[in-house]
Amino acid sequence: MSLVSRGEILGLAEYEQIREPFRRRIIALKQARRVALGPNMTVLFENHDTALFQIQEMLRTERITAEKALLHELETYNELVPSSSELSATIFIEYPERDSRERMLVALAGVESAFYVRIAGERLPVTPDLRGTDSSRTMAVQYVKFPLSAAAEAALRAGNVELSLGVEHDAYRAEVVLTEATVQSLRDDLA
Repeated sequence: MSLVSRGEILGLAEYEQIREPFRRRIIALKQARRVALGPNMTVLFENHDTALFQIQEMLRTERITAEKALLHELETYNELVPSSSELSATIFIEYPERDSRERMLVALAGVESAFYVRIAGERLPVTPDLRGTDSSRTMAVQYVKFPLSAAAEAALRAGNVELSLGVEHDAYRAEVVLTEATVQSLRDDLA
C-alpha cells in the first residue's frame, strides 16, 4: 500500500470544496473497518485513505498552511499506513467514567503488547508503537501493526478465511471474529 504523498494533500480552500463527499466516503469505509473488541475497546483498521483523511482534517482543524507543519502531519499519519504485508490499526481504550478509566489505564499497563490477529488459525502477534509508553500505565489510544506471515497473507488474499482480532491481558481479554465486510475491506488493501 502506498503512503500518502505530498501531491495528494489539498490546500484548505480546495479541501473545503470536496470535504463533504470525501468525508461521507471515509465514514462508510471506516464503518466496515471499525471493530468492537469487547465492551471497552474499539479497533479501527487503518489504510492510505484513512490516513489521508486524518491529515486533511488535522490541517483543516488546526488551520495549518506552513509547509514544514504540513510535512510533519504527513510524516506522522503516514506511520498509520500499513506496508504490503501487514495490518495497521488504532486501538481506543474506552471507559466513559473518568475514575474507572484512570484505574483501568493503570491495570492495563503492558496491553500494547497483548493484541493479536488470527488468520486461518495462525496467531500473529502485534508490533506496538512503544514511543511514549510508561510501564506503570497504558495510553488510551494505541497505534499497532500486525506483520503477516506469508501463509497468513496468502490466506487473506485468497478469501473465504476466518480472521479474528484479540487481546490477552490479565485485566482484559476479548476475541472477535471479523465480519466478511471487514475482512473484504482488509483484503482490498492488499490488492
